[in-house]
Amino acid sequence: MITLYHRPKTRSSRFIFLLEELGAPYEIRKVGGRSADGSGAPDPVNPHPHGKVPAISDGETVVFESPAIVLYLTDKFPQNGIGPKVGDKGRGAYLSMLAYYGSALEPSIMSKFMNVAVPKGTAGWVEIDETMKFIVKTLTDHAYIAGDSFTGADVLYATMFAMFGASPMLPKSPAIDAYVKRVLERPAYARAHAKDEG
Repeated sequence: MITLYHRPKTRSSRFIFLLEELGAPYEIRKVGGRSADGSGAPDPVNPHPHGKVPAISDGETVVFESPAIVLYLTDKFPQNGIGPKVGDKGRGAYLSMLAYYGSALEPSIMSKFMNVAVPKGTAGWVEIDETMKFIVKTLTDHAYIAGDSFTGADVLYATMFAMFGASPMLPKSPAIDAYVKRVLERPAYARAHAKDEG
């Protein structure tokens, strides 16, 4: 049984979506934490080292950070085929896009959001214009972020683009709009959304 440590309408919400896609047995444990205004404190029940969400536990195993959780869950529950296995065609693209999400895309978005310049040539990420150019090309060439089939990586990207879709920070792109619509029309997303709201 997977336990998802969760705060409604946060980054942990997308893991209800992923768990529904996987057909995995899971429970949701709502936890408190710091709010955007700085109030609150980490919940001692939450195993994330900084009291953030998402985090999951699987027996004695704890996994945190979104790309790691996606990889752990799609490897553990391979029956629906949304995480290419070791040796499968597409595994390299899948791993690359999981890592790219956390190490390049989110930092570029946060740099823009916080109006902090990316150090030229020394940072591990680039300006948002570069990341988005790569994303738009990827989604113009392929139906999904890691190729032509839906994977766990799409749970990260599509939900993030849906969240920031109305923001002037991200360029408008028909390829991204069509991609988000395609992913969020999946029945597992509707089930997850209902559970997050409830």
